[in-house]
Formats: sequence, structure tokens, C-alpha cells
Amino acid sequence: MLLQEKLKGKRILLASKSPRRSYLLKELGVEFELLDIEVDEDYPDKLKRESIPLFLSKLKAETAKSSLKENEIIITADTIVWIGNSVLNKPKDLIEAKLMLTKLSGKMHEVITAVSINSSKKSISFYAVTEVWFKQLRPEEIDYYVEQFQPLDKAGAYGAQEWIGYIGVEKINGSYFNVMGLPLHELHEELLVF
Repeated sequence: MLLQEKLKGKRILLASKSPRRSYLLKELGVEFELLDIEVDEDYPDKLKRESIPLFLSKLKAETAKSSLKENEIIITADTIVWIGNSVLNKPKDLIEAKLMLTKLSGKMHEVITAVSINSSKKSISFYAVTEVWFKQLRPEEIDYYVEQFQPLDKAGAYGAQEWIGYIGVEKINGSYFNVMGLPLHELHEELLVF
């Protein structure tokens, strides 16, 4: 069965401000509406690796779940960058963005996206991990990217679909779309059985 047939008669809500998630879900062929929710994205310090985006995607879902009608499905997600036992979320300013990119330079890191799918009767959460290898970035490349693009709305201060990804990413093991913020293969499969 095609996903479009499975979702017929359902109102799909994407609770995300990410233009990349909207683009990817649209490319998956899913008709949806954006839902604007405000969530404090703090999480307990004891959480590590995939526990962080899982906690945050569930928190986002809980914020909107109580008002869901019977035919509605809400999708929430959160993405982090994990390197050397520490998390890189969205940078607070351009200085932090440059520091993050310097930390990623010449190393492998993991991009972890967690997704929660909820209806009034059911909920599931899952995550995907993609390994990304960056070349040794030159300081002027980092400066150019940070000054010409918008690193502040991205975990790890970069978008693989932008200039820094074109020139800096040497290898990816796992879903490219996960690095953009939404693991499409996994989301497609989970929606088919939801």
C-alpha cells in the first residue's frame, strides 16, 4: 500500500519550524499542515546520545497531543550532533558556530534524529544515526560558511545540503536525509504501520 493511501482521510500535522523538515516531508508525498508549538528544549543533564533527541521529540509531541482529534496525526522531531561523548545542539551565536565547526573538522561525528508520531490513541518514537566524516576544514572556509549562511538554526552549526556540506563532508554512513533533519526511509516505514 502506498503511504498516500494509508494516510487518506487523516490530517497530518508537522510540529517543526525547520524548513528542511517541511521540504523533506513534502518530498515524501505527504500532505500536511504546520503546527506552531513552543517548547523549552532543556533536557536532564544525565541524558546522553540518542536519549537527548528522543526526550525532546517526545516533549514536543506531549505539548500538542492532548488537543489531537481522532483523525489527526502529529509528527515531531529533534536532531543533535554527537561527537566524542558530547552533544552539539544549535549554536547560540556565530562564535559558538565557528567553535563547533572547528571541533567537527577532520573528524567523524554522529547525527542523531529522533521522531515521534502521535495520534489520540497511539504513539511511537524512533531514532536514526548517521556517521559523517568532515575533511580538515581551513579556518577561512569556516569563516566563510558562518558569515554567508545561517548556521544558528542547525545542530552542529552546519547543513549538509549547503556549501559546507559540498566542500567539507568526505563520507556519510547512513541516511543523508537524517543529516538534513528527518530520516525519511524510517519515517515512511513507521507511518505505513502506524
